[in-house]
Amino acid sequence: MKKLLRQAIFATAATVMTLSAVSAQTFPNHSIEWVVPYAAGGGTDVVARTLGQPFSAALGQPVVIVNKPGAATNIGADYLARSKPEGYVVMTADTGTLAANPNLYQNLPFNAETDLVSVGLTVRFPMILVTRPGFEANNLKEFIAWAKQQPNPVSYGTPGSGSPHHLATELFGEVAALSLSHIPYKGAAPAVQDVLGGQIPFMFVDSATGFPFISAGKLKAIAVASPQRLKNFPDVPTMDEQGLKGFEAYAWQGLVVSKGTPADIINTLNKALQVALSNPEAQARLLAMGLEITPSTPEQMTAFVTAERKKWGAVIKASGIKVD
Repeated sequence: MKKLLRQAIFATAATVMTLSAVSAQTFPNHSIEWVVPYAAGGGTDVVARTLGQPFSAALGQPVVIVNKPGAATNIGADYLARSKPEGYVVMTADTGTLAANPNLYQNLPFNAETDLVSVGLTVRFPMILVTRPGFEANNLKEFIAWAKQQPNPVSYGTPGSGSPHHLATELFGEVAALSLSHIPYKGAAPAVQDVLGGQIPFMFVDSATGFPFISAGKLKAIAVASPQRLKNFPDVPTMDEQGLKGFEAYAWQGLVVSKGTPADIINTLNKALQVALSNPEAQARLLAMGLEITPSTPEQMTAFVTAERKKWGAVIKASGIKVD
């Protein structure tokens, strides 16, 4: 009996290994679901649909974009975490999903660090400090001086509590020693409108949202929170250039799969993602939106996410930001 049991165990193990090898070799053999944890039509959705076509071509299978918005990307992330680890469900995960939410929410139904596995980074949205055109400050030094002269905390808007825009502004206030008052909006668009109308004096806007307003002269760009000046706004100096050394803030994105997905399948997905990110038509569209393309290996994305989680976790703790 013991001999038969050992033979059965070995046979089962061999079958599992064989099936795994066949799965990896034949992947993908049917369509792939690309989850976007935001509503259709937004920046994240546009990025996924822009990359989806060349990604599909590289894999040789259809890629279906599925929107699962809500709960600051947590609904989509939970859906992915519960999916079979076979590589047929992937998701756009961003700053909120992987870096902020683990520090903001106490009872998430998934573990962002262990249940969501890196495939590769895609793009990042540099943050830009903007005011209305007639605002008295024309550079960062003048803006900081103006803010320090105000008798009350200076109001600023964001697309919502815990958003990358919120975290960037809290970090700015901490580094520049400013007294600020957060006004969360339901999205970036209404916040921008209130900056335009003078209801709030400033905000950090992501490059994709701010691009048309800055280009049309409807918003005044004071500084960009990236190491180098942006190609679309070469005349706007960085925060670092203007005295806040090393200040960086982005809304970034990458592709993830569920825990347990075989390494060979992750590598296949990563190779297809690199092809999509190098596609000339996709690049042109992304760059026209003011985005920076950030290809990476799965390992590089994991290291980046770990550093970002630590960085923004410290900001969240220091500022006392809470959402639940």
